[in-house]
Amino acid sequence: MICLRIQLKSLPINQDRMKRDKRSPIPQSATVSKRMGLIKGTGNKLETSFRKLLYKKGARGYKVNFASLPGKPDIAFLKKKKVVFIHGCFWHGCEVCGRRIPKYNTGFWHAKIYKTIERDQKNLVELQKLGFQVLEIWEHEIKNDLNSMIIKTMGFLKV
Repeated sequence: MICLRIQLKSLPINQDRMKRDKRSPIPQSATVSKRMGLIKGTGNKLETSFRKLLYKKGARGYKVNFASLPGKPDIAFLKKKKVVFIHGCFWHGCEVCGRRIPKYNTGFWHAKIYKTIERDQKNLVELQKLGFQVLEIWEHEIKNDLNSMIIKTMGFLKV
């Protein structure tokens, strides 16, 4: 821990100018800070393209990022009691992709991803207790074959 503090203090960057919340580690460079600041939690390109195609296929009556349910599902069909989560492979710890953890602050990233996985499991259990059926779709599944994921989702909604 002491070595980490010494290493961070010796960085030749102006840390006052970088945006960050108190939970995240101090960025290694201004470029990293800017790149991480551009990552959105909701409404990203992958989610919106998925929802647009789902709408074109006839899925109606859903809520987006519905905060009243555990886990704030990406797509919630309240009348049917069905929810869809679209998980980013890095952020939710996809076992298929095996995404690499960043070189710096590896302890922070391992803990963050582990907490996300635990939170996902807890939310899944809570949703099932409320009578909801849950479909989880991974980022790599959508990137590999968007149409088959739409078909899978439409099948999930009709069952």
